[in-house]
Amino acid sequence: MITKRIIPCLDIKNGRVVKGTNFQGLNDVSSPIELARLYSDNLADELVFYDITASFEGRQLFTDILTKVASEIFIPLTVGGGINTVDDFDRVLKCGADKVSVNSGAIKNPSLIKEAAHKYGDQCVVLSVDIKRVDGAFHVFAKGGREDTGIEAINWIKQGVANGAGEIVVNSIDTDGVKQGFDIEMLKLVCDAVNVPVIASGGAGNMQHFVDLFKQIPDIDAGLAASIFHFGEVAIPDLKRELKENNIIVRL
Repeated sequence: MITKRIIPCLDIKNGRVVKGTNFQGLNDVSSPIELARLYSDNLADELVFYDITASFEGRQLFTDILTKVASEIFIPLTVGGGINTVDDFDRVLKCGADKVSVNSGAIKNPSLIKEAAHKYGDQCVVLSVDIKRVDGAFHVFAKGGREDTGIEAINWIKQGVANGAGEIVVNSIDTDGVKQGFDIEMLKLVCDAVNVPVIASGGAGNMQHFVDLFKQIPDIDAGLAASIFHFGEVAIPDLKRELKENNIIVRL
């Protein structure tokens, strides 16, 4: 069994970390620089940084905050938000990102994944997919979960991997912020469909939810969460000890 990763996520709006429920009702949490430093020092395996309104507002990602965050941490950093061109990849990589996450930009221009993977390598390209059930089907949503594209999610993910995405982040809008557990049904379908690392996002409310995730989907690579870490409900060192006690391999 591969070593499982625990990844906090910083959703950034107007220079602050925010968190909502089902992608709605965003509340201020903290400084991204302070939180990033805390997670880097407390056994987080990686960090995800999303400028969550960049695509909706039609602007580039704020790189000043990103540069400060990257300078404070010693773990891999994935960055997304307003990534629409290969030049955007170049810009955030030069600010200290290790991987670049693309969502709405790939929906607008599916060849972006192939172009970026060709230039920077598959390992640098992360396809982030916001998914919600619509009439029993899994639809891809764009612009921070605001816009239903009508695209069927599993086929979209397969296409992204075929084009060179080296990792998939699956964001379940249905379970986001609800804290009732990860979207196991959807995540199983994704893991069965592709052979690249898959990161589960949306729904973690306690340590048992991570145990359930890794036990029920042995192929899943990582669990991503925000509010339970931000508000101190779960400490990452405690979570990793719990996972180890359940025979799940983690880095301590």
